[in-house]
Amino acid sequence: MAELANTRVAVTEALIELADRDPRVVLIVADTVGVLKALPFKEKHPDRIIDVGIAEQGLVACASGLASSGMLPFAATYGVFITMRACEQVRSFVGYPKLNVKMIGANGGMGAGEREGVTHQALEDIGILRMVPGMTIVVPADAGQTKKAVFAVAEIPGPAYIRIGSGRDPVVFDEDEPFELGKARVLRRNGADVAVFSNGFILPRAITAVEELDRRGIGATLVEVHTVKPLDEELILDTLRNCKAAVVVEDHFTIGGLGSAIAECASEHQPVPVIRLGLQDVFPESGDPDPLYDKYGLSVDDIVEAAIRAKSLRRTA
Repeated sequence: MAELANTRVAVTEALIELADRDPRVVLIVADTVGVLKALPFKEKHPDRIIDVGIAEQGLVACASGLASSGMLPFAATYGVFITMRACEQVRSFVGYPKLNVKMIGANGGMGAGEREGVTHQALEDIGILRMVPGMTIVVPADAGQTKKAVFAVAEIPGPAYIRIGSGRDPVVFDEDEPFELGKARVLRRNGADVAVFSNGFILPRAITAVEELDRRGIGATLVEVHTVKPLDEELILDTLRNCKAAVVVEDHFTIGGLGSAIAECASEHQPVPVIRLGLQDVFPESGDPDPLYDKYGLSVDDIVEAAIRAKSLRRTA
């Protein structure tokens, strides 16, 4: 069984450190202190946490007011609610005035929705926020990377969104693994038969699939794209030029997410076959992530087969 760690705890730990050294930092929650494991923050900085109750539109409005007054607010709740229930507020009160609001969205994808069910799984959050001009979007792979992502978005101006999990999130990287906002990174360079792009909590499956491809004599280059926006087009296009075909593996609807971002980039600058693996225009069931991934076309075998198919579509000229 894979080692697990808590991305929600990682956020709280990072925010405590930020608040210790920056008096502008304030945490705003929507009856989600328990959900976000934020009690230690409340105990350490009781004057810098605001609970608006189950009122996500008010959450974002409150955060925008604080940001316009020079504070550095982190608005944290379930990703599905902050991006849909408060979508207008995110667009008009945060995105349009380019305010320095940082949003934390829990229960990202099927990998995090086993507790509260499908209503609390954020499956369209990335697609929604990609359309907000100036929005930075980060999908870290694990708790250690999440903590570093919080520090990173605190350093940049403007709105940002970090997608986190349920609290039972696989560990992918060593604690000392660096994190650079806006930069994708190559995790495996086994060859140039096909490129595999992935991020988030499904990344371990992409890693396993690339290793299986290598055993079958198919050389794949695996790229983690933790920053979905702004997209690291330079590395992505360089990878596409070398591999000439790609598979994108994500825990999100295939419409609007990382797969769409990669396909858009490819079609405009480096046209190659791009196969997108994710939720294919269907609402999933709720439950443990592994059987859900298998049921909805995101098993290791599915990734391997998609890579083989992408390779077969390569243009040789």
